[in-house]
Amino acid sequence: MENPYIPYPVRIDEIEIATEDKSLKTFKFVFLNKEDEEKFSYQAGQFAELSIPGIGEIPIGIASSPVEKGFVKFTVFRTGVVTAHLHNMKVGDIMGIRGPLGNWYPWDKLENKNVVIIGGGFAFTTLRSSIIYMLDPSNRSKFKNIDVVYGARSPGMLLYREELFEWEKRDDINMHITVDGTDDPDWKYHTGFVPTIVEQNAPKADEDTYAIICGPPIMIKFTQPALTKLGYQEHQIIMSLENRMKCGIGMCGRCNIGKELVCKDGPVFTLEEINQTPKEY
Repeated sequence: MENPYIPYPVRIDEIEIATEDKSLKTFKFVFLNKEDEEKFSYQAGQFAELSIPGIGEIPIGIASSPVEKGFVKFTVFRTGVVTAHLHNMKVGDIMGIRGPLGNWYPWDKLENKNVVIIGGGFAFTTLRSSIIYMLDPSNRSKFKNIDVVYGARSPGMLLYREELFEWEKRDDINMHITVDGTDDPDWKYHTGFVPTIVEQNAPKADEDTYAIICGPPIMIKFTQPALTKLGYQEHQIIMSLENRMKCGIGMCGRCNIGKELVCKDGPVFTLEEINQTPKEY
């Protein structure tokens, strides 16, 4: 059994500024050893620890998709010591990745179902992974209708903008892109908060429809009643509590919600499961 605390060595292959305020960057990593890449077999919805020797590590959702080979991607918000150091690193620098960690969105259960993806702000990473996974030619026939509601504060804060607008042109996915507000006269998409856009545009629930939510806690809080109005049952609402992730393997105990360890038992839970825990999320 391998030591779960030892990261795989990786090289930064590409860095992209993800938002207009430069607070988010997307890092593309390649593994130094081919066997490590093979061991790092992940599912859409999982996360990993980005490890910088002598500085620390941070848990981040995996933004690349299992169908994208030869690299892994993470989009990182500059907010503390480790993320600030990472934002200052250059292409070619060496660091580590520990994982993959946690559970993932229940893809087996979602086959032959309608899937509604709901995201807000920079918590869209594992949702990007999921969309790429579902739209892959080898997987698209496994799912029925795909709807996406994604919002940010302004157009310049939307992640993966080129991909968003390409998906919007497709006829096998329904995109509902929104911003809190904008004075851009050329903005042709929605304006409004994510919960409102969900209530107005998401499909009504039936037994074959499930919703996946990942975003800031306040967005999740107000999206739940919007989905309830549309008829979604608690077991049909799937949530990622990635903001609670800590050490990644449930050893430090700081990720717990009651008896559940988000790093180990999650970060993906149904609302039905979460409602059996203390109201801490």
